Amino acid sequence: MQKKEESRPITGGEILRATWKIISVGISIALLLMFAMIFFSIFGAYIPTVQRGNVAVIPIEGLIQTDDSSSFMPGAKSSDIVKLIEQAQKNDEIKALIIEVNSPGGTPVATDEIASAIKLVNKTKISVIRESGTSGAYWISTAGDRIFANRMSIVGSIGVTASRLEVPGLLADYNVTYRKLTAGRLKDAGTIYRDMTPEETQLFQNMLDKLHTEFIKAVAENRKLPEETVRSMATGFTYLGSEAKELGLIDEFGGRREALQYIETKLKIKAEPIEYKEYKTIFDKIAGMTSESFYSVGKGIGSVFATDTKISFT
Repeated sequence: MQKKEESRPITGGEILRATWKIISVGISIALLLMFAMIFFSIFGAYIPTVQRGNVAVIPIEGLIQTDDSSSFMPGAKSSDIVKLIEQAQKNDEIKALIIEVNSPGGTPVATDEIASAIKLVNKTKISVIRESGTSGAYWISTAGDRIFANRMSIVGSIGVTASRLEVPGLLADYNVTYRKLTAGRLKDAGTIYRDMTPEETQLFQNMLDKLHTEFIKAVAENRKLPEETVRSMATGFTYLGSEAKELGLIDEFGGRREALQYIETKLKIKAEPIEYKEYKTIFDKIAGMTSESFYSVGKGIGSVFATDTKISFT
């Protein structure tokens, strides 16, 4: 006759070891998933599309920057956008480009790089402004053959601004001394630690006026408008799409759908859009959570820094 095995109570140590094994397996799985996500984020940062189409849609979203811009202010990097434009230009299957803009602007150099690349394309190129196409983003939009925008889109903002904080009074309150040590009489022009001299104020104003003129000339040339007409609109304020059409800053109301219909009519083709874009890594997406808090709608073709004075096309 078989002897029954005697049952015994499970000890606390055994329960603890079993629990720890379960926790360890869970942690291992979580770590593997995290490393896999990081791996595909890093090595899949730029993934060329495998779809086929004949109209390249290139989105320009967020702040327009060069590669040297801060990683904490993500957006559209000019080198990436220019690369996509050049790829679309070289692809014989692509018959037209749609530059889909949703941006408050960016830096002057990045703006000029993208606008110049668009103008070099010898295919039909249509700009579509969504929520916002202001300052540098509007400059880029004018490089297209035609501009579509919603009646409620924010458009324009052709102007320049310089902003700075001044804290000499605060330093004086706390008995802090600002001591200037420079090689060059104007090397610290624009510092926040003392008041600007009349000479420095005039120098900065001259710079702003020159930048403003460059902006106006580019819009006038691209939109085929008299320079004086553009100058009269270049107050730095924005226009609704409905106003922008009356002023000649845009051509048509509509978005991607209307742009595709225009391309079909003009080129007598069945438009098949294919999106050309840089795929964001996980790090870009995390950084993007804070980017909007630094820029407001309609501010800046961009910003460059002359000591502590921030200069922006607006």
